[in-house]
Amino acid sequence: MSRIRITKQFSFETGHALYGYDGKCKNVHGHSYKLSVTVIGTPIDDVSNVKYGMVIDFTDLKHIVREEIVDLFDHATVFNRNTPHVELANELKDRGHHVILVEYQPTSENMVVDFAEKIKRRLPHGIDLFSLKLQETDSSFAEWFASDNFQ
Repeated sequence: MSRIRITKQFSFETGHALYGYDGKCKNVHGHSYKLSVTVIGTPIDDVSNVKYGMVIDFTDLKHIVREEIVDLFDHATVFNRNTPHVELANELKDRGHHVILVEYQPTSENMVVDFAEKIKRRLPHGIDLFSLKLQETDSSFAEWFASDNFQ
């Protein structure tokens, strides 16, 4: 049977700052991110299975991505924990703000790699992550493809 790609799109609002950057993005600012998640697999061919004909139920994919990414990153501010931004992060946390400290510079490129790892761990057997597209603005995005990341 054919392998089919299934894509689901998500959106969330996240703030960040790029420590040491030489442009405007060194300042705390936010984006309306759009995330497209594409998985690949073979549709279920067992007619007695309630998911017959599906690679993955869109609802199941939605739960994975919401739990691993959207619910965590939506309306959060992301900082690299290995920079002086940690002081600002702690101040914001003390004031009740949702802050995420990561091990990387929170660029779209690094975020999409992080998201890929989180999603891959949760996918059912036989379904693979094919690609991710993380759109930061209307004209700027980072993409991750499994085919580019064979080890």
